[in-house]
Amino acid sequence: MSFLEFLSALFGWIYTLSWSLSFYSQPLLNIRRKSTSGTTVDFPFINTIGFIAYLIYNTVFYSSPVIRNQYALRNNGHTPSVAVNDIVFAAHAFVVCAVLTTQYFAPSAWGFDRAPGTKPSRLILGVVTGSVVAVVIIIFVVLSTPPDADPKTEWAWLDVVYTISYVKLLITLVKYAPQLVYNFRNRSTKGWSIWQILLDFVGGILSIAQLGIDSWLQGDWSGVTGNPVKFALGNVSMLYDLVFMTQHYVLYRDDGSAKDGEADSLLERGEDRRRLD
Repeated sequence: MSFLEFLSALFGWIYTLSWSLSFYSQPLLNIRRKSTSGTTVDFPFINTIGFIAYLIYNTVFYSSPVIRNQYALRNNGHTPSVAVNDIVFAAHAFVVCAVLTTQYFAPSAWGFDRAPGTKPSRLILGVVTGSVVAVVIIIFVVLSTPPDADPKTEWAWLDVVYTISYVKLLITLVKYAPQLVYNFRNRSTKGWSIWQILLDFVGGILSIAQLGIDSWLQGDWSGVTGNPVKFALGNVSMLYDLVFMTQHYVLYRDDGSAKDGEADSLLERGEDRRRLD
């Protein structure tokens, strides 16, 4: 194993650990506060859907001979740059996000008082519904394609997997927006864990670094163009992370107990109209 191969594997497991740890900070903060106030269900709910898509995408790309062969036909014989740690990360993220979502849908089971923001917004429900419809349409298109069609130029099951991956990408593009707006309207980040943002930022940097190293080692940048989701996920998430860090450390920095009391009061009387519907 060369140094770059070792570095790629090391970065892969570190970003997996960093991203995986980031999912625990919000549910643990909710448990400590015995409340989900200051946050909305939109983020964990659509994140759960997104990681179902991401788990399917990674698992199929890694283990399906049919999909890997179709990918190779379209990418000069190269194989997908998906590693075992990608599957481990996606599976773990799905489970933790699903558990977090129950804190909003069933707060009494956790001993929480019901807080505002426990119903998904129309934006998030629309994204989920549209994503499911899009995947179903592509499946029917592939099923209607002649069996002897060339998967390199015609519709193939690889396109279904790509559609699922774009669902994850779309969800990444919009999943943070409701919470950003919620913070802006409340002029506070109280209740929103900054540690999930910091760990996510570190993971994004290392994810892109690993993808770049893998593409360099293969001598072909189809590792980026053929795996746009992994590349885009790191970039988009980091942009959102920077905005959240600006909100937390600059715009709505905690100045003292008086401000805490004011923020708590505002959060507790926040109605659904404060969300991005």
